[in-house]
Amino acid sequence: MTIAILLLVFIALLLMGVPIAFSIGIATVATMLVSIDALPALTTVAQRMAGGLDSFSLLAIPFFILSGQLMGQGGIARRLIDFARSLVGMLPGGLAFVNVISCTLFGAISGSAVAATSAIGSFMMPVMEKDGYPKEFNAALTAASSTTGLLIPPSNILIVFAVASGGVSISALFVGGYLPGVLVALGLMMVSAVYAKKYNFPRGERVKLATVIKSTTAALPSLFLIVLVIGGILGGIFTATEAGAIAVLYALTLSVFVYREVQVSELYDVLIKSAKTTAIVMLLIATSTAMSWILAYENIPTLAAQALLTLSDNPIIILLIINLILLLVGAFLDMTPAVLIFTPILLPVAVALGMTPLHFGIMMVLNLSIGLCTPPVGSVLFVACAVGKTRVASIVRPLMPMYVAMFGALLAVTYIPGLSEWLPRAFGLID
Repeated sequence: MTIAILLLVFIALLLMGVPIAFSIGIATVATMLVSIDALPALTTVAQRMAGGLDSFSLLAIPFFILSGQLMGQGGIARRLIDFARSLVGMLPGGLAFVNVISCTLFGAISGSAVAATSAIGSFMMPVMEKDGYPKEFNAALTAASSTTGLLIPPSNILIVFAVASGGVSISALFVGGYLPGVLVALGLMMVSAVYAKKYNFPRGERVKLATVIKSTTAALPSLFLIVLVIGGILGGIFTATEAGAIAVLYALTLSVFVYREVQVSELYDVLIKSAKTTAIVMLLIATSTAMSWILAYENIPTLAAQALLTLSDNPIIILLIINLILLLVGAFLDMTPAVLIFTPILLPVAVALGMTPLHFGIMMVLNLSIGLCTPPVGSVLFVACAVGKTRVASIVRPLMPMYVAMFGALLAVTYIPGLSEWLPRAFGLID
């Protein structure tokens, strides 16, 4: 009965257009009010919300958000596009490959799929359309490609999973996301190659070696942020949280003093935008933690684990069911609350099947990333349509083969643990 009330209130609020963080918080309070008086109910929810934010690891999130804002306004997108174009722009359908590579790199550097869609899309979509690429395909490819950066560090959602799982190493998650992220990007490039052949997309001009060197030199300082963060963590120089602070200093130096794309007078606006984004993320984390506590109090994780394990004794089938559940969740729920709410429910099932928490975390983040470009709630999807000046209904068809490629990568990550665990094991981050 308690869970029924929680779900009914939550779904009703979402349908009314209430922001998701408030929907989660109000549904949690309403559920508590059924069992206890108002004062202890409000006090308990407030305590759980505050406790959900009481984690040293979460300090990394505002730092990486700020560094992403600085890099997003620091002229990084244009330099990454020039770099990718010099490498693959001369191939048939080369601009599509440039789009995938640029979105992946920018998404990894900024830590935001929405920022990657907006920044790369505003440059790439008009250029692609001018060269004869359909604008629906351009928007679809940009939306799908921008999600790959969420698996490549620095990634805020991997930090959120580390907190929700109660002990998975952030460093191991960061390193474990590289191969799956690259796998998704390669899958999207394969789809682009098929489109290029089918629709005879144009081949770009072959650039001179001097141009390649120039574009690479211009992009290297931006790409070095990824090396700096991961290298420092693996070398034991600083923790993942401290890496966030280092990333801010590096992004500030690069954007203000090296590239000179961000003026000192603009830093105030950058800080305000970062603070607003951080507040939204932290409120989502706080309310989702309170909802997760109620689910745990009602013994939902144990009941869900027992129910799933009784459906079949075949791990392949159960993992497929878990993936289908997460794909459905990702289509309607933002990534942060989805990770915080469903990790305590599904992680015990995965562990019972022999999957490590690290492996499950990478699978979960990849799965929910697909939801960002899936109707009806996919935030990246709507940004891509706005930038590309098209409608969601128009880009669903070109998205279909991209969904197939992303789902294929998801199945590979699900059933081949080495894709997530080989690099962390090679660096001694896991046994």
